[in-house]
Amino acid sequence: MIRKDATAKDAFDIVLAFPLSEYIRGGFVMGNIKSKSRLKKVFIIMGIVILVIALGIFTLLKLTFLKTFPKLKGEPEIGKWYEVEVDGAKSSDGSEWHGIFRKGTENKVVVYFFGGGVSITPETSEGGKEFYATNMTAQDFVAQGGIGNTAEDNPFKDWSFIVIPYATGDFHAGMGTYKGKKTVYHTGYSNYSAYVEQIKQYIGEPDTLLVTGFSAGGFATSLLADDVIDRFPRAENVTVCVDSSLLLYDGWHETAVNLWNAPTEISDRLTTNNLVLDSLTALHEKRGDSVKILFDCSYRDDTLMQYQSYIDSGKMDKTKELGDNFQRDLKEMVNGLQTNIPDVGIYVWSYGEDANTHNTQHTIISANVFDKLGNDKSVGEWIYDAVNGYVKTYGLELLDKTF
Repeated sequence: MIRKDATAKDAFDIVLAFPLSEYIRGGFVMGNIKSKSRLKKVFIIMGIVILVIALGIFTLLKLTFLKTFPKLKGEPEIGKWYEVEVDGAKSSDGSEWHGIFRKGTENKVVVYFFGGGVSITPETSEGGKEFYATNMTAQDFVAQGGIGNTAEDNPFKDWSFIVIPYATGDFHAGMGTYKGKKTVYHTGYSNYSAYVEQIKQYIGEPDTLLVTGFSAGGFATSLLADDVIDRFPRAENVTVCVDSSLLLYDGWHETAVNLWNAPTEISDRLTTNNLVLDSLTALHEKRGDSVKILFDCSYRDDTLMQYQSYIDSGKMDKTKELGDNFQRDLKEMVNGLQTNIPDVGIYVWSYGEDANTHNTQHTIISANVFDKLGNDKSVGEWIYDAVNGYVKTYGLELLDKTF
């Protein structure tokens, strides 16, 4: 018999232990009334289980991909996340774009750039979501994870967060409109700059500033850090952290000028195939020791190698050989940073390593930023140490690891 207090697991156990054909045989072939009743109860329980699962999935979606924050109207409540409407701001497909904001109790602010792919040619612009996030769908919940969480052991939990979602394919650096078979708005810089100027009224003049971002947002961090710093001139303690951003492409300058229509002060810095190295070197040359510069990346980044494969061959791919190539490029990148910026902080890490290819997780700031990852400090602790004047380097031995 089925108990009145049967659980979902009980229902599944019954179904697995007693095949449906037996119920049918008992109910219709043998005419057993008791079996019919039992079958009816099983179907009722199965219906309840399906309903519970559906409600669970819906609840999970509401907490993640369907998550939305209330619109900011009036003075923000401390510690509460808000959606901030920005007049004229557009996603690449012309739909609305908004910022995300949380006001903290400390006079410190994180300017936080989200990632989500990139468009580097007219073909990738028109390719849309195959290459980059084309609109604001499923982005809001990301703000609450990783470095933005409010756990007691997160040293950034009481800071204000100015979050710049990503839906323009231009590393947040564009002011242009591409018109081909369809119109694509590469207006990331226009969105970002209007939003930051609008939200500054709620945080005043912070004394401490952290500019950071992951993936495409890490590229944006390198491109826009100098611009961000100019918008907060009284911040005396400034740290810039690029998370998981390395792509080698000879046409970065042309893309920034002709496709994105980036401000000239941004595009003029791009003189080699390494956009991040160019930008961080220029930042150091201008700001010197007044800005602490950090770079982190997993040593065989599974996603970055796919985009690099597309740049090199026109095809997204991920293999052990591509991982070997990425590891080599990352070592060269780190050497370049250490040569050009003597006091740079580096954190090379491994997580989610594939057993066959040894390729690793892409980005960490928005997710497991407080995992130790085999080092004395987590990436989150490493960043916080730098904010407090202790810039360190971890994980360089991974660059020479062989298989």
